[in-house]
Amino acid sequence: MKVKSLKFCNFRNLEDCTVRPCDGVNIIYGDNAQGKTNILEALWLFCGGHSFRNAGAKEMIKWEKDFSRLECEFFGQGRDQKAALGFTGSKKTVSVNGVEKKSSSALIEKFCAVVFSPENLSLIKRGPGERRNFIDSAICREKLKNAVILSKYNRLIAQRNALLKDVMKNPSLEETLDIWDSQIIALGSALTYRRLEFVNMISKKAAVYHSGISGDKEKLELRYISSVSAKYGDSADEIEKKFYEKCRANRQNEIACGVTLSGPHRDDAEVMINGRNAKLFASQGQQRSAVLSLKLAEASVLREKMGEDPVVLLDDVLSELDSGRQDYLLNELEGCQVFITCCEKSNKEQLKKGRVFLVKNGAVSEEEN
Repeated sequence: MKVKSLKFCNFRNLEDCTVRPCDGVNIIYGDNAQGKTNILEALWLFCGGHSFRNAGAKEMIKWEKDFSRLECEFFGQGRDQKAALGFTGSKKTVSVNGVEKKSSSALIEKFCAVVFSPENLSLIKRGPGERRNFIDSAICREKLKNAVILSKYNRLIAQRNALLKDVMKNPSLEETLDIWDSQIIALGSALTYRRLEFVNMISKKAAVYHSGISGDKEKLELRYISSVSAKYGDSADEIEKKFYEKCRANRQNEIACGVTLSGPHRDDAEVMINGRNAKLFASQGQQRSAVLSLKLAEASVLREKMGEDPVVLLDDVLSELDSGRQDYLLNELEGCQVFITCCEKSNKEQLKKGRVFLVKNGAVSEEEN
């Protein structure tokens, strides 16, 4: 997949413009608070209409304007395509190849990207929810079906938790849990199976990228920790059986606690560097390299699943990396179209082949490399 052009109108602080990137590495540089990240956000919005900064539709509109609009021309699925996003107040409009769509989810299987931003360091630093979200985001962009399974599962868990609290007050309701459990076990097992498959693939690929980034000095591993003791290699039926047994064993504790204690919503994934937990033992630079390796591996897995390279968006990724790791990112990534934001002019001077864009006060201009 390659972005051929990105056009923005009244989008955040950016001046109306059309950016035409190259197929390889594109550096977007400038001082802080000039609008560099806004360009990456604009591209990411075409993955499904959601900002990686958790911003709402109103925030996409330039100050004192009534609307904003983004247009992206890209080559994907073997042909040239075009998508457009409009923001008016809190509303979004979406069109793909000139056809209006009811929801921005229509973009999921059309445009694919992987994004790294400084906030992604929470993948290592924070709790299990961050790591679950990382895995789920990837498998949902791979297939819309996975997003549907995840949405249904989360909704059922919320409803079951409410029922568990009612059972405490009215024990006769306990027998109705069986109906909920059968649905949750089926959906949860399917979700766990897809997660395990993804983690197995991404761990192997991340190890290769991390070896290159670290100059063969570090070994990276991602381990999935299942609350129902599922492991890679288990069939869907085997996972479902383990889930059922755990669910039955936990029932009285769940009624006492009022929450569902096992299932993919309680799972975790450990990031290990040289056999040690990265959250506890890795430096800031090592953590950044580890998350970056996982993101690049995510792109590689999506490439295999979808049959084409996703666009790679790297926001402020070069800070806190030594020159060797910076050089690897700028000059050794092959196949994918890459967008990298940075503040230092020295970074753009490291680039051997690619395109450079300067962002100043929201104005975007191309510079000679």
